[in-house]
Amino acid sequence: MHEVDDLDMLTPYERYKLMASLIVPRPIAWVTTLGPTGVPNAAPFSMFAMVGEDPPLLMVSIDRLPGGERKDTAVNIDATGEFIVHLVDRPLTEAMDATSVRHPPGVDELAHRGIVTVPAASVSPPVIAEAPVALECVLWSRMEIPSREIYFGRVQRLRTRPGLVDRSRMRVRLTDYAPVARFGASFYTTTTDRFTLTGDPVTDIDSL
Repeated sequence: MHEVDDLDMLTPYERYKLMASLIVPRPIAWVTTLGPTGVPNAAPFSMFAMVGEDPPLLMVSIDRLPGGERKDTAVNIDATGEFIVHLVDRPLTEAMDATSVRHPPGVDELAHRGIVTVPAASVSPPVIAEAPVALECVLWSRMEIPSREIYFGRVQRLRTRPGLVDRSRMRVRLTDYAPVARFGASFYTTTTDRFTLTGDPVTDIDSL
């Protein structure tokens, strides 16, 4: 028999610990925005998902700080209506994690950590140059719950590492793509151990 917990009887933090450690793995959205004075900001969020393709939408859920203070990413998206979501692979994991440390709003975390950026094609925030994938977004809609601000972004431009996408077939070469994901607590996991239910793994993984 399954053990059953009544979530209404748990504290919000207890709910968070259970849900965030059970609903895994979760892809990481490494989000860049611009502050009110034009200073770039970068922060990772693992409550992130694709929402749909017509229009192309994604969702990033941003937690509030203790006492209800807002994170810079949420403040910046509300002010500018723009943000970029980057996917993270293993060589970028330490740099991504370092940007989770809170700095004053006027600090450029990207420059502080030596993270190289390039201009975006359709929005003002910078693109992290080494990220395998960057999704340039404009704000589509937002909603609030007591603990979080939830943003839906419409993807304007998709940037990918050279060779990652077969442009003739619009297929991702998944054998060359291995983003990391958030697991429970402080654990991360890779996506290199893969299997298929339909045939040869190499053939199938390149045909998606």
